[in-house]
Amino acid sequence: MTTPEAAPEAVAGTNAEAAADVPAEPHPVRIVVADDHEVVRAGYAGLLATQPDFIVVGTARDGAEAVRVCREQRPDVVLMDVRMPVSDGIQATAELMGDAGPARPPRVLILTTFDLDEHVYDALIAGASGFLLKDVTAERLFDAVRVVAAGEALLAPGVTRRLIAEFARLKPRAPRRDALAVLTPRESEVLRLLAEGLSNPELAGRLRVGEETVKTHVSRVLSKLGLRDRTQAVVMAYETGLVVPGAGSTA
Repeated sequence: MTTPEAAPEAVAGTNAEAAADVPAEPHPVRIVVADDHEVVRAGYAGLLATQPDFIVVGTARDGAEAVRVCREQRPDVVLMDVRMPVSDGIQATAELMGDAGPARPPRVLILTTFDLDEHVYDALIAGASGFLLKDVTAERLFDAVRVVAAGEALLAPGVTRRLIAEFARLKPRAPRRDALAVLTPRESEVLRLLAEGLSNPELAGRLRVGEETVKTHVSRVLSKLGLRDRTQAVVMAYETGLVVPGAGSTA
């Protein structure tokens, strides 16, 4: 029989266990908006602020200010315009990616007017996780921020891949296939398919494996090559010559 003295202790223990099972509330995504046009900057900031899981922690009117604000506020995501005074979005992205410290650099989403913009390619090389056209819908904007905040790259609907392929062709670099020596043949195949812009379900279908196996392969490819995300993997596939722009096959 439980004594009166023991009952409160038992109840307290049960409550503690129940509390431990309750997942912690996710932290809101911290965002900085960088654009030299005040109306555009304010418009994006206002839209993002309507979402309960977002918090706009700062804005910037040029690349130098964007770097300063990001170093002060440590955002998760930066919406970065390409063409800005003082220093542009490419230089600002490179500076942020080069920052050392305990906190990882923010994920950078490049804002551009044209989908095949040479400057966007340079920004992806500098370390951006993807890009958005400035006429993006509100829902697409929200989805994009959530995608990159979760650590994924913004490749869909395939425009980023076409951009990388086009400018890898226009600005060829010496192939560096030795950089891929750390990969197994299977991992090299996964990297080649990533460069085609395939999603995890599509990769699973092509490789005839489960999605969990695909996630493991992708994770290993990124880890071995020291890459942050799938966008950087696509860049690597083209720059090493694993994929030949316009050929649709391995080199």
